[in-house]
Amino acid sequence: MKLALYKEIIQMALDSLRSNKLRSFLTVLGITIGVSTVIGMVSIIQGLNRTFLQELESVGSDIIIVAKYEPGIFRVGRGEEEIRRRKNLTFEDAQAIEEECPSIRAVAVNLMVDPSRDFPVKYQNRQSEETLILGMNDRFPEVLSVYRPKKGRFIIASDILHSSSVCVLGFDVAETLFPHQEPLGKEIRIGPEKFRVVGVLERRGSIFGQSRDNFVGLPISTLMKYFPYDLNNLEIIAVPRSHELLPEAIEEITSLLRRRRKVGFGQPNDFAVYTQEAIINLYNQITGAAYLVMIVISSIGLLVGGIGVMNIMLVAAKERTREIGIRKAIGARPRDISRQFLIESVVLTLFGGLMGLLLGSLIALIVKAITPLPASITLWSVLLGVGVSIGVGLFFGLWPARKAALLDPIICLRYE
Repeated sequence: MKLALYKEIIQMALDSLRSNKLRSFLTVLGITIGVSTVIGMVSIIQGLNRTFLQELESVGSDIIIVAKYEPGIFRVGRGEEEIRRRKNLTFEDAQAIEEECPSIRAVAVNLMVDPSRDFPVKYQNRQSEETLILGMNDRFPEVLSVYRPKKGRFIIASDILHSSSVCVLGFDVAETLFPHQEPLGKEIRIGPEKFRVVGVLERRGSIFGQSRDNFVGLPISTLMKYFPYDLNNLEIIAVPRSHELLPEAIEEITSLLRRRRKVGFGQPNDFAVYTQEAIINLYNQITGAAYLVMIVISSIGLLVGGIGVMNIMLVAAKERTREIGIRKAIGARPRDISRQFLIESVVLTLFGGLMGLLLGSLIALIVKAITPLPASITLWSVLLGVGVSIGVGLFFGLWPARKAALLDPIICLRYE
């Protein structure tokens, strides 16, 4: 009996929508905008989250990053000047970490050519555009497994010791310079200098539209010999001998660098030692701000839509005053009238929510298709959109439903 009653009420609500198509559409437009914002933004942010976490997982979970600054922006105020005066880390610091920290298995270090200077990478009449020139040590494949050679070999210790004029190519550079040739053993030119290709690395692909394979790796000592560089760009990445030794390894690195940099007892570190967890926390802060913007924008749309729904239900209650009187005269209770108007309100907002789901999903797919930004439509975001739509219908339908339920049947029957 109850199921048949609910079915009848829902049918009445749908009839009301069909009989006032334009009014109903304009009423739920705010709901549609709010829900589509939620779905679109959540899809893009979830896509970014998944890509970002996959990238971190691909380089390993136990890496320790040693840097001049902590991840994130400069701290303002009292500590800003101290941070700016910090000494640069050096290649010798990286060597000392590997040699003097017993919990450390290997240390990778790289240094980028001064980005303000342009050094074209050429082979005969072909040139690779916007290619990074990196100085690297021999431990990179051991620390970061994504730097495995596809052909040939990686840089070895003797290359660094003798500042050899050799290089390894990222996959995209090899494809550009040697589309139909074997690159191993060939000489490429970087600026005025010549380097022999000893290896080609496996393809890593792109992230956020930026290729991770458009670089040339040189022995770090060779880069420091032939090219301008800025030690601000020096990166040191270490891995412990086991996951259990991670805290101990961080403590050893911190103690060693404090001694090398002559940091006094009780003074704060003038360097940073952190793990991927710090990067993830920083990233979550950034995406948290994006979620906050999303909530504000969608809330405005939902508020406007909710007020529109409340207004249309008040009008509906006014237009159907005589119908309410007849229903009460034949035995309908106030809660029956209230339930009818609440269900109609929910159907109205659910219709707007479904339109928002379709629009938001379409926006996410378009963004994924025409931009480098990834997008991932998740089940929980769809359920959230539906839940918000129903919640808005219930909240903003309460007053019209209560007002309709409390109408006097005698006055209703006299209403013209």
